[in-house]
This record gives sequence, structure tokens and C-alpha cells, in this order.
Amino acid sequence: MQSCVTPIYPASLFPPKSHSFHTKLQFFPAKNPVLVGSCYFCWPRMASLCGFSVKSQMVTSAGVDNGFSTLVEYMGKGGINVGDDLVVLFSHIQYASKRIAALVASPFNSSLGKQSNIAGAGSGSDRDAPKPLDIVSNEIMLSSLQNSGKVAVMASEEDDAPIWIDDDGPFVVVTDPLDGYRNIDASIPTGTIFGVYERFVELDHLPQEEKATLNSLQSGTRLVAAGYVLYSSATILCVSFGSGTHAFTLDHSTGDFILTHPGIKIPPQGQIYSVNDARYFDWPEGLRRYIDTVRQGKGKYPKKYSARYICSLVADFHRTLMYGGVAMNPRDHLRLVYEANPLSFLVEQAGGRGSDGKVRILSLQPVMLHQRLPLFLGSLEDMEELESYGDVQQKVNPGYEV
Repeated sequence: MQSCVTPIYPASLFPPKSHSFHTKLQFFPAKNPVLVGSCYFCWPRMASLCGFSVKSQMVTSAGVDNGFSTLVEYMGKGGINVGDDLVVLFSHIQYASKRIAALVASPFNSSLGKQSNIAGAGSGSDRDAPKPLDIVSNEIMLSSLQNSGKVAVMASEEDDAPIWIDDDGPFVVVTDPLDGYRNIDASIPTGTIFGVYERFVELDHLPQEEKATLNSLQSGTRLVAAGYVLYSSATILCVSFGSGTHAFTLDHSTGDFILTHPGIKIPPQGQIYSVNDARYFDWPEGLRRYIDTVRQGKGKYPKKYSARYICSLVADFHRTLMYGGVAMNPRDHLRLVYEANPLSFLVEQAGGRGSDGKVRILSLQPVMLHQRLPLFLGSLEDMEELESYGDVQQKVNPGYEV
């Protein structure tokens, strides 16, 4: 028997084509509109956070005030001043993330996730083949980037090839729009991962498909910005513009992302490792020895390590960034372009390291859009100890049902 309730989110979640932010900003009483590029941005001077009323203050070049700053304030001329183009782009990215957060929290997402045979499914037929929630999230992100007018090309884990958007867009965006979607039915945290590059103007003479691909295959060292959005008990947007890693928490009473974790520094050594222990007997000798050693408290640091594994990359990485330790997948499973590069950029900006078990992730040159590799992210000293064992990349990969 079919439900009499018809989900309406596809129409309501997509941002309007031409004036998405003027519509959004009318929801809240605002003062002192600021012209950024061709758009006006406003924000309330009073923001509510955790039940307390706090004055929104600007971030100065000397540091962060005792008050709270919105993402737009932080990026603007009163903050780190990343430039008008990037401010406009991130205003659209944060809009998309709020739409995806609403989708993930919707009572209709369970029935949507059980649908199949959706036309246009993207990047392959393996166990990570796109499902409807991924597709809707991908469309939300694409629509927002198109509306920004600042993006030349978007490359997504959900698409076989990158999408050329605007000949005049200064930026290239790579994204995994909904990481961990298989956990949705269990209400386990999910996330969005993204990286931002500058467009190669010297490639503008090439055919569209070729220049879209080459712009998307940039080395992680060329990232202008990278971030993730965690959809959990709170919606957190964590970002770096190359000058530290900072987290902003969504204040649902105002619709603003508020700076709550300025200048995140991952502990140099943690006490947690995050990996699928069920595959222990498929691991190479070096990885087994490392895990056996640290969980017995016989490693470089005389502490017994604990295992914490969610099987949601953004969630496992966020906890590692906060508490230290190592989050890893030793198989050739995670994507260099969409996941490994942006997260490695973030962890390095926080004082940690991203590695494939042998070399620095950001030093690798992508050769394929959906190129996979092992990924190890975490505290600098933990990562150095892990790499010292050698032979930590898993090459044996038997099939698993879940």
C-alpha cells in the first residue's frame, strides 16, 4: 500500500535560479547590507547560540574577538578577506549544505533511499554506485554552483565526467556531495566534502570536455580552499583557506554558520585509531603490527589506544581532527580528487598529515577523476609512527556484503 504523503523536497530544496540569496536573506531581520561583488549580504547583529544571546563580531587580522562571527563575516574584509569571488562562492556552498542537511533530516529520506533504477546514475556499478539521496544532493550542489556565477567546472563523485558550467567562472569545485549515505537509515552522521581550485585560464582554448577534465585533475597543493560539512547532532562546516582550519556551526535560529572552532589544532598524538578491524586478517603485516602495538600500549607512546569507527568518512575524520589519532582506510577505496585531497589539505592546515601510507597525499598528481587509493589521516606523530612500520597498504581485497 503506497503512502498518501507525497514528498515535495525536490521542488522546495533547489535554490531559485536567479535570486536565491535575496530570498533567503529576507527570512531574518538584517542591518547594514554589504556589497560583495554584485550581491548584497546581510546578517543579524544578534545571534542565538546554545540558548544564549551573543553579539556577532568581526574577526580582525590580529585574531578572533570574544564574540561570534558568521562565515561571511569571517571571509570578508573585516576578517581574512579572501576576496569577493570566494565569498560569493561560499555563500552558495553554505546554502547548498543547508538544503542537503534538510534533505538528510527529512522524514521522507528513508523511502527515497529505497528507490532504484534512477536515470542518470553516475560513476560505476560497484557497491558505491549512486543512490537517490546522492543524486538529489548532487543536483542541489550543482544548482547552487551554477547560480553563484563563480564556477567554471564542477567534478563530482556522482558523475562520470566533470560538468562545464561557466566560461568566465574563476573556480573549479570538486565534491563528494553526500559521503556516508549508506548510513542514512540508521541516522548515523553523513557529510559533504569539497575542494576549490582556480581555473587554468591557459587551457581556455581547448575543447570543453578536455579543459573540464584537466582543470579537475589538479594537484592538492593547488587547492585554494577545502572543507567538509558534517550532518550530525549539529551541522558543522569545517573549512580552510590555506591559513588554518576553522569550523562553523549552523545556528538554526538565524540560518547562519557561526565560527565556533577557530584555529583548530589537531593534537600531535592521540589515543584513538579508526579503521574497520573486521578486515584485520586481510591487512599487510606492517599494519597489523602497528595496530597490535598501539592497542597494547607498547608503541612510541605508552598508552593503550582505543578503536572508534563509524564507517562515515566525514564523521571519523571530524572526531580525529578534534581528538587526535589516526583515521584510515588501507584499501584502494577512497577517491584522491574528491575525498583524499580536500581532507588532507584540512588536516595539514591543522598541523596533521594525510598520507597513502607511503607518501604525502597532496604531493600526488591525479591521473584519473575517480582514482582510488589508501588513505591515512591524523596526528603528525601518530602518522609518522604508522608510516615507519612500512607495508601498511592493503592489497588483498576480498568481497564483503556490507
